[in-house]
Amino acid sequence: MSKINAAITAVGSFVPEDVLTNKMLEEMVDTNDEWITTRTGIKERRILKDPLKGTSFLGIKAAQNLIEKSGINPEEIDLVLFATATPDMPVASTAAYTASQIGAVNAFSYDLQAACSSFLYGMSTASAYIEAGRYKKILLIGADKMSSIINYTDRATCIIFGDGAGAALFEPNHEGLGHQDEILRTDGIGRNFLKIEAGGSLLPASEETVKNDQHYVYQDGKTVFKFAVSNMADVSEKIMLRNNLSGDDVDFLVAHQANKRIIDATSKRMKLDNEKVLMNIQRYGNTTSATLPLLLSDYEKQLKKGDNLVFAAFGGGFTWGSIYLKWAYNS
Repeated sequence: MSKINAAITAVGSFVPEDVLTNKMLEEMVDTNDEWITTRTGIKERRILKDPLKGTSFLGIKAAQNLIEKSGINPEEIDLVLFATATPDMPVASTAAYTASQIGAVNAFSYDLQAACSSFLYGMSTASAYIEAGRYKKILLIGADKMSSIINYTDRATCIIFGDGAGAALFEPNHEGLGHQDEILRTDGIGRNFLKIEAGGSLLPASEETVKNDQHYVYQDGKTVFKFAVSNMADVSEKIMLRNNLSGDDVDFLVAHQANKRIIDATSKRMKLDNEKVLMNIQRYGNTTSATLPLLLSDYEKQLKKGDNLVFAAFGGGFTWGSIYLKWAYNS
């Protein structure tokens, strides 16, 4: 019996209509378009303004886009994984609600949180289930409403993040396509450099924590940048060496869209030409769990069956890693 690989067989995406441009941010904080573009590569980001809609709304829309494009019956989905750092509620599962709303009535589901590495780790989880022969169809959603946890008077964070969602369907493949290898890492040293201080069991919500703005994202930008540049590039290079891949062998780098300079440093270490580096950070900013599937959706028509893709991400915690995947279909 041939080896089972977990392959991505369909993708979908959704971003809100409202656009927050660098020019608009100039009216909100002490910054300017040139400063933002030079340091991050971001020109605009999408914002879900409706206060009655949470991250599940984004994820449901992305999943429905995938279902509509692929023609899959949602009742055939075995598992829904929801990768997010901004669940609708602290306890009630966003994945469970999403699965019910999209008609995946026969699936079990759960949330997965590893900050900006959430979708990458979700790829590993989905692939393990598929390759074990336990399930046939797994829907992995990456979605975040980052605007719900951003302080728009803090220029260190408000220029970076946006809202969005993407989804990918994983199925068994017997042609050697799909998931090939992975290197995933964590280091608790990052706990205090990128975080939301209050709202968890360590510091529950109180009148004081709200007054002190402790429910917004805090980031020590210089430290996070330094760790992200070195670690994301390291694992991407290592996965190439481990699989005897040269820059010529890699068709595309699918990197977390946090900062263009981090992506450039990673592609340089991998010795990749610019046209092999997928990029949409200029339009969406950092959508956290949604960056990787949004890239797949935006560039789906350029991806060809058999293409070698290297995924890379870095997130709070710290969490990071790289996955080598062979693309399984022509769109």
